[in-house]
Amino acid sequence: MRNVVVTGMGLISPLGLTVQESWNNAIAGKSGVGHITKFEKERFVTQIAAEVKGFDAKKYFDAKEVSRWDLCLQFGVGAGLDAFADSGLTITPDNAERVGIIMGSGVGGLIGISHTSVALEKGGPKQVSPFFIPSVIVNMSSGMLAIRVGAKGLNYGVVSACATSNHAIADGFHAIRRDEVDAMIVGGAEASITEIGVAGFCSARAMSKRNDEPERASRPFDKDRDGFVLGEGAGAFVIEEEEHAKKRGAKIYGRILGVGMTADAYHFTAPPEDGDGAMRAMKLAVKSAGLQPEDIDYVNAHGTSTGLGDVAETKAIKRLFGDHAKKLMVSSTKSMHGHLLGAAGALEAALTLLALQEGIIPPTINLENPDAECDLDYVPNVARKKEIRYALSNGFGFGGTNATICFGKA
Repeated sequence: MRNVVVTGMGLISPLGLTVQESWNNAIAGKSGVGHITKFEKERFVTQIAAEVKGFDAKKYFDAKEVSRWDLCLQFGVGAGLDAFADSGLTITPDNAERVGIIMGSGVGGLIGISHTSVALEKGGPKQVSPFFIPSVIVNMSSGMLAIRVGAKGLNYGVVSACATSNHAIADGFHAIRRDEVDAMIVGGAEASITEIGVAGFCSARAMSKRNDEPERASRPFDKDRDGFVLGEGAGAFVIEEEEHAKKRGAKIYGRILGVGMTADAYHFTAPPEDGDGAMRAMKLAVKSAGLQPEDIDYVNAHGTSTGLGDVAETKAIKRLFGDHAKKLMVSSTKSMHGHLLGAAGALEAALTLLALQEGIIPPTINLENPDAECDLDYVPNVARKKEIRYALSNGFGFGGTNATICFGKA
């Protein structure tokens, strides 16, 4: 079986515009949540979000392009180009067909759809840009990245709500193992902090209303949690067949050992109370990695700070790991960067890889009054120095879709 390693990473997140900045803030327990600045927030029940600060699209696009492309596409292409540069991979006519791209988004170009709908209503069809459709469709990050770097292998987008990035990683992993490609750019992007996005989640009563304390609003596994905090950004990776990476002297962040993908077949937004789908995804990831549950040292939880979700995930972990669950370290970095929807798995996978590499476990901040039903070691409030060998990163989404990635230390 061909082994798969990670050789490049790019992050644009509420914790920073680079991998290093995002990591430094994560292990410092710094929150990226604040009051919404993108639009007039006062009429909304929830007025907080985890926005990306200081993003300059001109780093990746010229001025004319910036005006054309939706922010979601800008984030995705930006993170992908950063990961590609970080990897040091060179694409030539000889290897172009052996490099593919899979980038996804849970929602896609929601800002562009919203603004264009208003323009159409006010000014008619002539106000709709010819770049509107290519700007907002989910596969365009993959397509545009291919144009930029010259990758001619498999190329498509993934849409699976909050499991999107994990599915993109999983698909790239399988493509390399099947010997269809030698290297892939994979990841996800999201930019849904806009009026219609916030209104939709407010109507669903899914988000925290702790508007007076934004930094303390995302509190996974805490008794006083009242919903998730919407985030935005992108994460991307270059993953490669191990010998291919070694031959070119690439640095290796870690190994992708296995993946697990399941469906709840239960409810369109709520998980089953026993966390069955999540448990089976983790079980498959461990099995496909050739490991036993007791080999796992750390789980980067989906941990959204919702009432049902946090309890179900805790139960899933306890069902799979049994007595070992009490020895596991489990943390939700969403406590700091919010929920990036389709980009969540990419950001969390990057933090998981760095935890393996650096021997530091990022904390679950704001865990002040643990829920009685959430009784695991969630690395509360302060990062922990601990060498680990194997880790899982969970991503679960609306529609009952679940995807878990198993990573190993380089």
